[in-house]
Amino acid sequence: MATETIKNPVDQAEFAQAEQEAAQAADGYVHTFQTPFTYCGKTYDKLTFRFDQLTGADSLAVEDELQLLGKAVIVPTFSGQYLTRIAARACQEKLDFLAFKAMPIWDYNQIRSHARSFFMASELS
Repeated sequence: MATETIKNPVDQAEFAQAEQEAAQAADGYVHTFQTPFTYCGKTYDKLTFRFDQLTGADSLAVEDELQLLGKAVIVPTFSGQYLTRIAARACQEKLDFLAFKAMPIWDYNQIRSHARSFFMASELS
C-alpha cells in the first residue's frame, strides 16, 4: 500500500502569505490610515515601516525596556507590547510608542499584524 502525503492547504496558504508579506516588508510596509491620524499636533495620512532595517540590538532594547516595566515577554512574536514598540522603531516617521496606543484600533491592529507577519516569515526562512 502506497503511503500518500496529505498536504494541508491552510498551512501552505499561511506559508505563502507569510513569504509574500516578508517580501513586501523587505521593501517597506506603507500603512494608509482609514481616516487621517493626528498625534502631537501632526496629522498623518500614512506611515512607512522598514522592519528589515532593524537589528538584534533593537529587539534586545525593546525586551530590556519591557523588563524594566515589569512586563514579561514570553514569545515576542505574539506580544502586542513588543510588536508595537518594534513598529515604533521601524517607523520612518519617528513616532514614539505612545502614538500607537493613541491610534484607532483598526489601524493599530493592521500595523501590529504586519510586524507579526514579518517576524513569523523570518522564522520560517
